[in-house]
Amino acid sequence: MDPRPTRAPRSLAVIAFAAVLLLAGCADPEDAGVEPAAGDDDASPGLEVNLSPEQDRISTEAVPEIAALVPEEIRERGTLEVVNSAGTVPPLSFYATDDRTVIGVETDIASLVADVLDLEINYNVVDWANIFVGLDSGRYDVGFSNITVTEERKEKYDFATYRLDNIAFETLVGGDWRVEGPEDVAGRTIGVGSGTNQEAILISWSEQNEAAGLEPTDIRYYQNSTDYYLALSSGRLDAYLGPNPSAAYHARVTGETEIIGSFSGAGDGLQGEIAATTQRGNGLVEALHAALGEVIENGTYAEVLDRWGLSDEAIEASEINPPGLPPTE
Repeated sequence: MDPRPTRAPRSLAVIAFAAVLLLAGCADPEDAGVEPAAGDDDASPGLEVNLSPEQDRISTEAVPEIAALVPEEIRERGTLEVVNSAGTVPPLSFYATDDRTVIGVETDIASLVADVLDLEINYNVVDWANIFVGLDSGRYDVGFSNITVTEERKEKYDFATYRLDNIAFETLVGGDWRVEGPEDVAGRTIGVGSGTNQEAILISWSEQNEAAGLEPTDIRYYQNSTDYYLALSSGRLDAYLGPNPSAAYHARVTGETEIIGSFSGAGDGLQGEIAATTQRGNGLVEALHAALGEVIENGTYAEVLDRWGLSDEAIEASEINPPGLPPTE
């Protein structure tokens, strides 16, 4: 087994990341970016992020032949009613410094799709459960909210994919430990969120290791990012396993953590995918699929992912209703 990563004598930039979250609610709107984290002179620069409501979003041109695919009711209305759930952890969907404007990679991709479809976009922020209630009732046209394609959801919704669904191991910079498979977490202390796909994967890996005569993983549970980053900084955790977007964003903003392994959120044998989600059979998915194909081809999609530090979650082409996560037993 590789030696455990050396703990640097400096504290993790928990305060820096907490500042990112606070900026999304109460900072001066003129403070439009997050400065790179302080560190060694030769450290890689952090990711500067515009947290103001004046997003200057990446845009693209309307494509009439794709816009013509939009169902007549929506075309006549002239708006694309997008629903999402704005959380507190960037970079998916979160609030800008005015505490009202929803920003993030999800809103940016939705905006590109609306551009191609020649529709004005309206963002509707609800809690997670009400995303699906609103889609079921037809109140909202499409969800862009880090929604994973699952076989169960495909019974009620149509999907057009736009991003990989990955999870990642995040730890302090400076170590030489990497996670390439189950054996690399044997005997390690790993943090995870309860009830998540990543918890199920970590438990499965630990059981595989025990069956092979290796040490089990010491799994610790955390609900708040500040808690697990404090645990990392104090050496109580070797790594935290969570959604790749938030881990990658934190690592690039603070410069004090790094990704040491990323995997499909669907587990072995299937690459999970995030998708635009619409009511099944309403005729919109073809337009969404074509619009996503257009922005992937013209490069604006790649610009958005790069802006939020998620280039490693890019897909080569959008798919309609691909294989999804199997139903849970």
